[in-house]
Amino acid sequence: MSDNLYLILLLPLAGFLINGLFGRRLGDKTVGIIGAGVIGAAFVVAVAAFFELLRLPEHERLIDRAFFTWLAAGELSIPFGLLLDPLSAVMILIVTGVSFLIHVYSIGYMHKDAGFARYFSYLNLFVFFMLLLVLGSSYPLMFIGWEGVGLCSYLLIGFWFTDDAKATAGKKAFIVNRIGDFGFLIGVFLIFTTFGTLSFTGVADMARGWVGSGSVMFWITLCLFIGATGKSAQIPLYVWLPDAMAGPTPVSALIHAATMVTAGVYMVARNSFLFVLAPATLSIVAWVGVLTAIFAATIALTQNDIKKVLAYSTVSQLGYMFVGCGVGAFAAGISHLMTHAFFKALLFLGSGSVIHAIHHAHEHTGFHGDAQDIRYMGGLRKQLPTTYWTFLVATLAIAGIPGLSGFFSKDEIIWQSFANGHSAVGVIAIVAAALTAFYMFRLLYLTFHGEWRGKRDQQDHLHESPRVMTLPLMILGVLSIVGGWIAIPHALGGGAWFEKFLEPSFAAAAEVAGEQVHYPLTMEYLVMAISIAVAIGGIFWARSWYIANPDAPKRLAVRAKGLYKLSLNKYYIDEIYDFAIVQTVIGTAQGLWKSFDIPVIDGLVNGTAKLFGWFAERFRRIQTGLVGNYALMMALGVVIIVGYMVWK
Repeated sequence: MSDNLYLILLLPLAGFLINGLFGRRLGDKTVGIIGAGVIGAAFVVAVAAFFELLRLPEHERLIDRAFFTWLAAGELSIPFGLLLDPLSAVMILIVTGVSFLIHVYSIGYMHKDAGFARYFSYLNLFVFFMLLLVLGSSYPLMFIGWEGVGLCSYLLIGFWFTDDAKATAGKKAFIVNRIGDFGFLIGVFLIFTTFGTLSFTGVADMARGWVGSGSVMFWITLCLFIGATGKSAQIPLYVWLPDAMAGPTPVSALIHAATMVTAGVYMVARNSFLFVLAPATLSIVAWVGVLTAIFAATIALTQNDIKKVLAYSTVSQLGYMFVGCGVGAFAAGISHLMTHAFFKALLFLGSGSVIHAIHHAHEHTGFHGDAQDIRYMGGLRKQLPTTYWTFLVATLAIAGIPGLSGFFSKDEIIWQSFANGHSAVGVIAIVAAALTAFYMFRLLYLTFHGEWRGKRDQQDHLHESPRVMTLPLMILGVLSIVGGWIAIPHALGGGAWFEKFLEPSFAAAAEVAGEQVHYPLTMEYLVMAISIAVAIGGIFWARSWYIANPDAPKRLAVRAKGLYKLSLNKYYIDEIYDFAIVQTVIGTAQGLWKSFDIPVIDGLVNGTAKLFGWFAERFRRIQTGLVGNYALMMALGVVIIVGYMVWK
């Protein structure tokens, strides 16, 4: 199967081409079958490749296949190669598996949309580029996938491009990501000038014996991390991701759960052998991650759009993944990436089921209100039982309740923060965990509990989503429960299988970092107990406010009006960026246009044209059309030439 790894890429690409070229003629049913079918087939190939990797001895679990020479210039020769190791194997299973469920769900969600075929072709192309990003054996191949998912995010976020707000959101995602991509590209250039190769295995081998300047490693890794902050929405480049909610809800699930936003975390983990050579950069990664986690959590506390709450939750959870990588626990960061893919995809698809039901009610009542405002929901657990129970499972998982997937991955990151000497980071991560439990259960209670707060005549038209949408919810619900069991730590009687499985991918980093310090289990149990306590406390806090005493948050909002408005308006970061950067750039561009472009550039071009026009007007008069004049000019020319030759 390793010789056929390319099938994992070709299947989504084939779906993109078929639906993109012939989708309108095929019909929606066929388009949906092809769009979801190629991703399902890619998942089957990925599973086969995964088991082939498992059959290899632990220290030999690396398959590097070069299919042909892709780029050749002088001493630079880059093959089109695919790299399968434990890290990329986990990623292709997550990407294809979760994406398949999202594709199936989309058949019901996007039913009757005029752009049905275009939607599935974009979705398939997105998955193709993400798979290229995680399977590519070199930095240039990763960069092609990196840019490809950026392009597809623009196409999918602005899918309904006739709406100016949605088109603007797509452009915002595209432009902000370009800022981070520039840093990533500079990092790749520095890697080539430093190591003379651009293959991951080649750089990893050379990093093992690195004795060069530490400042070089600092700048390489810092530039790479700048790229990661853009793609994975960390401070200060996180602002595109909440606006990405403008796209269809399954797109939000795809971007926020299993694909694009995890690319930055994957890239840092893939380059762990470089980051461990730059401890200063790792500290920056950890601090940016934890500050992003708590910053986004404080914004999510007051948001009223169901998808915006989940969007800021994604930003916050990505912060946890970077904390894991920043404190040197790369396996823990990838573990949270995996579990987050399950419960966050479920949360977004669950929110899509809610929005789908409310839209249906709007259509039957002629109401055109906001279908995403949780202030006008409530009581939906009666009409949407499957959506409710699966949403509850995902909410418990992200809150970190023991036994569910999110507990094992998040708790491991928090513990590793303390164990690796980042106690302040660990404390902030615990506070962010408490806020996560609170705002997620606030969302759950306002959406599904209590009484319906929308229009009274809408309630009779609310109903559960079709089976094609609820079946993916149930599968993701199961994964949100059991998905973390493979990462149960030794402290809880588990074998930490997931961490052991990933060891070959982080072997180079482990060699460079040296032996880790081991702490007594009592310390790990203490951190675990605190983590569980704050999660349960956050849940009861939300229940006491939004079920037992719903007037309490309103009174607090009045008493702390300034803080409430600050959080509700997202700390005015978008407005600050708009004033300080966007309007400055636009104003500068307009000023240069008026003061330099028009008088100098346009003036030079137009002046040159006028000059030649003036000469043309004068010389035109020579062309009289009289043969005698032409003969005279020829004779004059001969006399001049002869005279010149005689004089010379």
